Amino acid sequence: MKRWYNKTLDAFGVVHVLFNNAGVIGGTTIWDSTLADWEWVINVNLWGVIYVVRVFVPIMLHQQTECHIVNTASTAGLTTNPGMGIYRMTKHAVVSLSETLYHELTLQNAHIGVSVLCPGFAQTKIFDAERNRPAELSNPPIEPTPNPEEQGVMQWFQEQVQHGMPPEQVADQVFKGIRKNKFYILTHPEYYEAIRLRMEDILQGRNPTLPQKCALM
Repeated sequence: MKRWYNKTLDAFGVVHVLFNNAGVIGGTTIWDSTLADWEWVINVNLWGVIYVVRVFVPIMLHQQTECHIVNTASTAGLTTNPGMGIYRMTKHAVVSLSETLYHELTLQNAHIGVSVLCPGFAQTKIFDAERNRPAELSNPPIEPTPNPEEQGVMQWFQEQVQHGMPPEQVADQVFKGIRKNKFYILTHPEYYEAIRLRMEDILQGRNPTLPQKCALM
């Protein structure tokens, strides 16, 4: 991150817009996911954002230039569903980190805007993320045990990503959100009901309700 920081200043002199956009998926259930699964996903999805914020925010405060930070979380950071538990946990953390960062910068009257991007399904290569997994965080090879239900869920998720929103359309909504200094950038209104359901569960003291639609990416 420090190398990127130096390259950015060498090229542009200042940082105008900072995008924290990284995400991988790994593991199975909360209890069956390996420690390597947990470490890899947390390292990328959460520590990636932490490293960037720690390096870039101080210079953005110092440069006295209007600028903006966009942290990519997910609709999964605003809802809960079964499956992809490590991914979901990191995305909830990114939402909380972003909200806290917004409040702290506001109290300092900083010239830095903050947004958290919470997209639904988008056309990315997230299900090919294993290609970038460090060898030291790989799981040992095991004899696969077919689980038709789990395989069906994974296939459904992959199909949703394949037919999701084009990245260009997501980017267009992000830049519109930046111009409006909008904090929550939600690209898929169809997930509002799942978000509202979780909020109502909390406020009414109910146990978590399983939404009819999964909200992952």
